[in-house]
Amino acid sequence: MNGHEASYLIDILALLLATVIVVPIFHAIRLGALLGYLAAGVILGPWGLGIITEVEKIRYLGEFGVIFLLFILGMELKPDKLWHMRKMVIGLGAGQLFLTAAVLYGVAIGFGISEKSAIIIGFGLALSSTAFCLKLLAERGGISTLMGRMSFAVLLFQDLAVVPLLALVSFLADSSGTNTISESSFLYGAAAIIGLLLVGRYLLNPILGRIVASQDPEVFIAVAVLLVLGAAWLMELVGLSMALGAFLAGLMLAESHYRHQIEADILPFRGILLGLFFMTVGMGVDFGLLWQQFGLIVGLTIGLMFIKGIVVYALARAGGARHDVAVQSGALLSQSGEFGFVLFGVAGVSGLLELQLSQMLTLIIALTMVFTPFVVKGTNILLLKYYVPKPSEDGDYSEFMDVSEAHVILAGFGRVGARVGALLGEAGVSYIALDMKQKRVKAAREQGFPVFFGDASQVKVLQAAGAERAKMLVIALEEPDKVDRLVFLTKQSYPNMIIHTRATDRQHCADLISQGATTTVSETLEISLRLTEEILLGSGVDRAGVTRVIDEFRDDYYSDIVKKVSENKVVMGELRH
Repeated sequence: MNGHEASYLIDILALLLATVIVVPIFHAIRLGALLGYLAAGVILGPWGLGIITEVEKIRYLGEFGVIFLLFILGMELKPDKLWHMRKMVIGLGAGQLFLTAAVLYGVAIGFGISEKSAIIIGFGLALSSTAFCLKLLAERGGISTLMGRMSFAVLLFQDLAVVPLLALVSFLADSSGTNTISESSFLYGAAAIIGLLLVGRYLLNPILGRIVASQDPEVFIAVAVLLVLGAAWLMELVGLSMALGAFLAGLMLAESHYRHQIEADILPFRGILLGLFFMTVGMGVDFGLLWQQFGLIVGLTIGLMFIKGIVVYALARAGGARHDVAVQSGALLSQSGEFGFVLFGVAGVSGLLELQLSQMLTLIIALTMVFTPFVVKGTNILLLKYYVPKPSEDGDYSEFMDVSEAHVILAGFGRVGARVGALLGEAGVSYIALDMKQKRVKAAREQGFPVFFGDASQVKVLQAAGAERAKMLVIALEEPDKVDRLVFLTKQSYPNMIIHTRATDRQHCADLISQGATTTVSETLEISLRLTEEILLGSGVDRAGVTRVIDEFRDDYYSDIVKKVSENKVVMGELRH
């Protein structure tokens, strides 16, 4: 191994070690993983221990985390919900970008900056960080909340505006070379977007179906990653952002019955790479420049966050949002984003921004990201302590609230699971079913059942199906070992989850209860009891007598199970002592 390869290995080991040590500490002191990644980046970067000095190369790799994040987000937003959000995206998103840019333009002019530079500064700082906002949302309820939908509308419009803003830089620099976007480029971009959506609508599910039929999970994961990166590369090829391509790829799969399994397979890539992105932000903080002009830079950072927060608050209130929702949205979107780094970098190369000014703006963006988690946390504490919403304050955006809260997750959609699902549907109970047999999933979906392809015995698949919001888990899997595994892992990850499960016999029932299952039903018992019921009725025993015999036997059977579980606990306790 040569020195160059060894340095990369040291960088990777340092990043992993910092993640393992620093992030759990920040979790323990309740500051969240995001601030942990930032702190780890500062420690490893040029102004910390100096272990990693080539920050740009690491940042390029970390941007893949943003790509996977947008892909997951696209899958969570079905096209019909996105269409309902169009007014919010155009109204709130466009209003935030242009109004914030106008205010910041005026501030920049007041500091004596030229008009062209002021325009770039206004738009560059008006953009927020998609990665930061969505990570913070994930820690505080996700995009399913009203604040999440409003914030995402702003972020989506900003992502769409990145390419025109890069074109604006080229226009202002009077450059006819790189970064200019012609009319044909826009046509290519529109054609690529339409092509992607058509492929997703008509070809994607049949292709994924063939992959699943091969019963090779590694190939399925490879296809999922290929889909994300391929769509991102295609969008970059036609001059659009890779993040937009990944979002469209996710949107293509929003209605697919394979989406929960794909989301579960992508989650590890997203988590590691997104953490890497946040670390690079921490590494990029130029503490030398910060110490030289500490008062000015911190003052400008606080002023910028205040302006952005006020603009978002005012627009949200004008749109009918409740006071607390508007305040939370303003706090969340008050930072500047990663696209600002790109915009100011291009402007610096084009001669629109002086080098020192560009470095100062980059530092301000990084500081807004560092401050944002504290601002969001403080805002939530103050609102919980002092704000009491009025009963009439429902807001005009209530239609965007996610209705999939408190649903039932049904693991397995075979003979037992299908009957349970049908009865839940008849009773009007919301549920999501998961099954690994492709033909079964396809047939169920054709009949209108909410069944998705996915291995329910994997906790990450349950997470993708919204386990943190589910009110219970019903296990109707046919393989006893998968039932055992699912009960055990679910109780580890979701200790308060109510679990109702099928079991093979009395001993299996006792084992599952001891592992944490709430209710178990022995399939051999219920079959024998039902047969006995018919035999007794046919033998002339009256209905009341049959019911008494059956109920007594069932009670004795399950009380025996409870007794077995208690005995096992006593034995285990004695062994420990």
